Amino acid sequence: MAAPPGSPSAQAAEAPLSQPGEQTVEMGSVSRAGRLSFCTKVCYGFGGIPNQVASSAIAFYLQLFLLDVAQIPAAYVSLVLFGGKVSGAAADPVAGFFINRSRRRGSGRLMPWMLGCTPFIALAYFFLWFLPPFTSLRGLWYTTFYCLFQAMATFFQVPYTALTMLLTPSPTERDSATAYRMTMEMVGTLMGATVHGFIVSGAHRSNHCVDTELPVPAAISPDATRLYSIAAAVVVVTYHVCSGLLCLGVKEQPDPSASASGQGLGFLAGLGLTARHPPYLKLVVSFLFISTAVQVEQSYLVLFCTHASRLHDHVQNLVLIILVSAVLSTPLWEWVLQRFGKRTPAFGIFMMVPFAILLAAMPTAPVAYVVAFVSGVSTAVSLLLPWSILPDVVDDFQLQHRHGPGLETIFYASYVFFTKLSSAGALGISTLSLQFAGYKAGACKQTEEVVVTLKVLIGAVPTCMILAGLCILMVGPTPKVPSQDTSFQLSLRRRTSYSLA
Repeated sequence: MAAPPGSPSAQAAEAPLSQPGEQTVEMGSVSRAGRLSFCTKVCYGFGGIPNQVASSAIAFYLQLFLLDVAQIPAAYVSLVLFGGKVSGAAADPVAGFFINRSRRRGSGRLMPWMLGCTPFIALAYFFLWFLPPFTSLRGLWYTTFYCLFQAMATFFQVPYTALTMLLTPSPTERDSATAYRMTMEMVGTLMGATVHGFIVSGAHRSNHCVDTELPVPAAISPDATRLYSIAAAVVVVTYHVCSGLLCLGVKEQPDPSASASGQGLGFLAGLGLTARHPPYLKLVVSFLFISTAVQVEQSYLVLFCTHASRLHDHVQNLVLIILVSAVLSTPLWEWVLQRFGKRTPAFGIFMMVPFAILLAAMPTAPVAYVVAFVSGVSTAVSLLLPWSILPDVVDDFQLQHRHGPGLETIFYASYVFFTKLSSAGALGISTLSLQFAGYKAGACKQTEEVVVTLKVLIGAVPTCMILAGLCILMVGPTPKVPSQDTSFQLSLRRRTSYSLA
């Protein structure tokens, strides 16, 4: 999540680099004065767990819940997913605007935002998985609470990532705290899909559909609604516990650069400059296709296994394999990036293409497990690569233009904004295609047209998007960057404000 223009993270990231000799002496003295304890780093890492737990559970199971448990028509589900994603995208600049103008209080300037948002996030998340007693307005119910959840989660994540720069003046300790945060967020991603899937696995057993041959809706099981409510309650408790540990174990330091920093460009003016920078346009357009393909693959995997194949008993294992392989392969891709450059890992994304087609053509258990492993490996590099290229793009822009503070943050903020917006459109349109195919909400057996549509969404759609994105990414020269030391230090500073989980 990008920090807002003029925020503490942006101001600290834009501080000029000192000479190597001066920096060594300065870092040595600062590191002794600003050393963070192990407890502080762990408590800071705990703050990143809840949003990752909730996001992981939503990515894999929300669509299935809305269609088969809440039994909302696919057209309304499309509206729910689109509205929630757009709400999260719009909340980024709004959160940055209000947080940047807030005053420091007893617990700091950023901490009150996180603590104040936590009850609203927990409330919105719980009611997102709650089945209301009425049926006519369920679409509006879930649209409201999904939009509220996405907006409040953004208002939590923006100050949380910006808090990195206010933990300590030592860059080394900030990098160490960021490593703890990323590790905890990866753990949260695993917990979200695993724990949620384990709890609700009993809600989607196939025994009540064995003798059903016609695509008629099944009655809503009280056990299903109860299990989803229990899973939501677990995440609600996670929000409060982790937020409490973050508040008790982390002390926000005053920002020494807040009064000394000059005014940078406004968001719209800076966006106009960045939008005319060719390397940035190439990066944004290419990963709009790639990241959207990954999200479509994840969102429809559970539906595909449930309705288009006989893999409903393997869903939990497949999701776990995807996440574990993604986490374990991340260090490997980081090494490949450093050793072979940033074009070579792009072929790791291409690995998903033949296996996605294979799963759609041969939906058997052995094939599905292999595809899950390869998808996790490809997902890891698709998440890691854009955040590794983006600092080089910013450096290339700074070599050609000289502007005040704020542009660096605008690059990140606009990238996150466009990524969320593209995923909103893709998920909304793809879910709407199920409606046109005749998807029956809650039906034990779907029509052949729905099965074919799910195969297209799990195979052909991600394949075309990945190929289009890779073609755009590989065409043209790579951005020019300054010396290796300067580029490396700038990249470290930028990466402290953004998550790779």
